[in-house]
Amino acid sequence: MSILLTYLGTTAALTDRLQWSDEYEWSPVEQSTEYSTEGVLLVDVALKQAGRPITLDGTQTEAWITRAACDTLQAWAALPGITLTLTVRGVARAVMFDHAKKGFEATPIWKLLDGEVTPELLYLPTFRFLEI
Repeated sequence: MSILLTYLGTTAALTDRLQWSDEYEWSPVEQSTEYSTEGVLLVDVALKQAGRPITLDGTQTEAWITRAACDTLQAWAALPGITLTLTVRGVARAVMFDHAKKGFEATPIWKLLDGEVTPELLYLPTFRFLEI
């Protein structure tokens, strides 16, 4: 099943070889504790309403995408604050690029001369999103 990224009706089908590397590193519960002036422990607990980080990494799994796809994804990442729909394992989530952590980057799998670069050249992508 492909991973899909959709913006304004245009869908980019990404390889299912991308790994959701931080899937179990986030908790929806926020908690802070402090002591009152009388020594009583004060605990404040609530559910986060948004902000789950989603990192899709292809560097260890050979999740290659073409340079042409990179151009489209880089153009989307250059639009500040856009909302995209990310579908992973059949579950759709509203996300935005996490620009504080380089929202999208890709590294070519081969180092070629500039004249040898084509739209079919393969890249290893990393996506960093925030669920909103």
